[in-house]
Amino acid sequence: MTFEHYAYTVLNRFLKYTVIDTQSDPKSGTSPSTSKQGELGRLLVQELHEMGISDALLDEYGCVYATLNENTQKNVPVICFCSHMDTSPDCSGTGVMPIIHYQYAGQDIILPDDPEQILSPKGHPDLYHQLGHDIITASGNTLLGADNKAGVAEIMDALHYLITHPEIKHGRIRILFTVDEEIGRGANHVNLDKLGASFGYTVDGEAAGNLEDETFCADQAIIQVHGVPVHTGFAKGKMVNALKIAARILNKLPGDRLSPESTSGRQGFIHPIRMEGNAEKAILEFLIRDFTEIGLKDHEMLLEHVLVSTLKDYPGGKGEIRFSIQYRNMKQVLDQFPLVTALALEAIRMTGLVPRRQSIRGGTDGSRLSYMGLPCPNIFAGEHAFHSRQEWISVQDMEKAVQTIVNLAVLWEQRS
Repeated sequence: MTFEHYAYTVLNRFLKYTVIDTQSDPKSGTSPSTSKQGELGRLLVQELHEMGISDALLDEYGCVYATLNENTQKNVPVICFCSHMDTSPDCSGTGVMPIIHYQYAGQDIILPDDPEQILSPKGHPDLYHQLGHDIITASGNTLLGADNKAGVAEIMDALHYLITHPEIKHGRIRILFTVDEEIGRGANHVNLDKLGASFGYTVDGEAAGNLEDETFCADQAIIQVHGVPVHTGFAKGKMVNALKIAARILNKLPGDRLSPESTSGRQGFIHPIRMEGNAEKAILEFLIRDFTEIGLKDHEMLLEHVLVSTLKDYPGGKGEIRFSIQYRNMKQVLDQFPLVTALALEAIRMTGLVPRRQSIRGGTDGSRLSYMGLPCPNIFAGEHAFHSRQEWISVQDMEKAVQTIVNLAVLWEQRS
């Protein structure tokens, strides 16, 4: 098996996908949260049909399912490759203009539509490893969308490779493209019975060579506080302002720890993401994160203590806190299926890269899918500077991801 003379399609696919606005919307109650995600879904189904994958379909929830049938007599476990089609609501995805910076030589990259957006190796150390590569950025006003359209394009090119090289034996491969991953709903409507896979791989990771088999445990917390509204002209000794209670809660959170901006590695955090209300009623929303469920509960107990202690300072004020599960550390599942991770490491090694096993300070669709019954680590897609106008990716890294996906299909057949 060789890629030496293969004409990769991943770049052209990626450029085509990035200009389609697929931002998800956390305030929407529909699935998908935005109808525009369906534009990319329909294009992918069309391209899959053109490849000869006749069962490709877009379901009522916006997910794309497809099958590459086996071409071996061996009994090979069905594996799934998964990426998400939506982009983050943190930064505009409207009017994306991808730019290829050929033969990167270590210089600062100034994005033309906003010259204050400068990609420097000092701020993006991974650029030091990209000398000679072709770097893709947006123009400065939007994110690029490599998270996760790079993964989508890489899976599509890997399918193209396998279809055009029928001599390469592989088992049955299922494809899943999800919506709304960026707002935590990517696996909400995935039908594992319909998917019919035994193991899976999300293609949604960072630097080339990375394999991520551990994520945060994640909960959401919502605090609702109630004040006592009184006409301001007669408020002395009577009014209790819900906004001030909410502000005091935020002020009591540790300033030097337990926040995203003060933690790294395996440290968890309490992260306020929304505050709204008025003098009568205010709502605070938090993300609670830790690599262990014990750590998660410790953070929640602290937040609950902050609420109770704050309310003591405001007689007449009331409040309640509600926690809900978002996802759990997929390592707890993946450790029961070591072959899934071992073959991914070997597939990366076969490309000539040195595999690096990493933990994610976040989550993927694989977190949810693993607990739903589909053990699913995360393979690199080559993404960098996610959710920002400085997002970038290397064409050569995307090609390595294509090779990794093909290698995985081959390894599962060979080991069966």
